[in-house]
Amino acid sequence: MDFDQLLIQFFGTQEVGELAPEALAAGIDRLLVQFGLERDGGRRFALWCLAYMLGVAPDLDIAFKEKADREAARDFMDTVDREIDNGGGAAR
Repeated sequence: MDFDQLLIQFFGTQEVGELAPEALAAGIDRLLVQFGLERDGGRRFALWCLAYMLGVAPDLDIAFKEKADREAARDFMDTVDREIDNGGGAAR
């Protein structure tokens, strides 16, 4: 799943940092609703990753029933956090 496509789908732009607070909140609401409805594991994981990068992801125990999915999410979190610590471009 392409993060740029997800940004456009939920926020109407790839430049989330330039959105008005109301537009950002509305996009986050759409994202979280879709996450709750999504049944495809790969797409659900991608939606959770985007939510994590925006600082609004549900807790792992709530988001993922399978231990392997929770571990993959922890790996993603570690990678994103490491990039941030190293001055990378992640949004979180």
